[in-house]
Amino acid sequence: MELSKKNILSLIEKNKKKDFKIINLNIFGNEILLDIETNNPTLQSKKNIENSIKEIISENFIEKVELKINFKVEKTESPQNQIKGNPIKGIQNVIAIASGKGGVGKSTVTSNIAITLSKMGFKVGILDADIYGPSIPIMFDIANERPLSVNVDGKNKMKPIESYGVKILSIGFFTKPDQAVIWRGPMASKALNQMIFDATWGELDFLLVDLPPGTGDIHLSILQALPVTGSVIISTPQNIALADARKGIAMFNQKSINVPVLGIVENMAYFTPFELPENKYYIFGKDGAKNLSQDMNVKLLGEVPIVQSIREASDFGHPASLQENSKISLTFEEISKNLVSELVKRNKDLPPSEILKITTMAGCSAVSK
Repeated sequence: MELSKKNILSLIEKNKKKDFKIINLNIFGNEILLDIETNNPTLQSKKNIENSIKEIISENFIEKVELKINFKVEKTESPQNQIKGNPIKGIQNVIAIASGKGGVGKSTVTSNIAITLSKMGFKVGILDADIYGPSIPIMFDIANERPLSVNVDGKNKMKPIESYGVKILSIGFFTKPDQAVIWRGPMASKALNQMIFDATWGELDFLLVDLPPGTGDIHLSILQALPVTGSVIISTPQNIALADARKGIAMFNQKSINVPVLGIVENMAYFTPFELPENKYYIFGKDGAKNLSQDMNVKLLGEVPIVQSIREASDFGHPASLQENSKISLTFEEISKNLVSELVKRNKDLPPSEILKITTMAGCSAVSK
């Protein structure tokens, strides 16, 4: 058989045993030059391809030839490991509320934002995802409640406990007050999935997810289970809390997660004594979250002062924002308005998400769809 490009290409394509593609072939006397593309970069695979071609040529051509192969590894486009969850029918927006550090008042802020959004006319739920330290049931005075089982389309579902117009599910409903939850990651994730998917949440404009401190298993489980619309970071002005808050923002900004950070709330921003209402004492530092928001290009949603009534209201299961026209309720109203405003900006270019249209009535916002 004549040693020609056509004959060589035909024989190789007909007899090749490995998956590769010849992208160029040249013959110079008794020298054959091949450019081969393969998606297997290992030396063993390349050697096997070379041996198989040598075998084909030696069996079909009398001439003694020198074979030179230049391998090119095909770059396969691997999809980004985007963490996306399964949407829950009826839930429009899932907001993850996180803090890098414990003890900064994340659950307190979550409960008061939920109450304020409900007062503004939104349908709101809270998923207490702080598996190891659930506190939402105490803050809503429902620690002794237990969710009922209801039949939905032939399946038994948990019915969230409702308090002050907010639907709530928490692992705290299923444990005793003095019982420590000693679970490994997979067990905690399974419990969360049951509260998410084995519950009948109904129609909600917002599902607020109260995450545990830090950046770990529970956070990834939530991000994998739910299509989180956006996140909110809670921090105090203290440097050590801000360092952890920065890590929380970085977690949500990772390419594999890519959840927009809607803003930062600075809790315990300052203290004003009752007898000196014009004075502000910056016990944990001044403008810490403001500076962080500027550094990270994230909206500062608002500042919550140190007020004794906030702590007392949480302990008694009656969130402080329930008190009409108080300084605290007005503070959380401003924070909630800023949150909704940032959410509208985030959703406006995403057709699958419902755009919330906010109208202002009597100093507070209402929803129209």
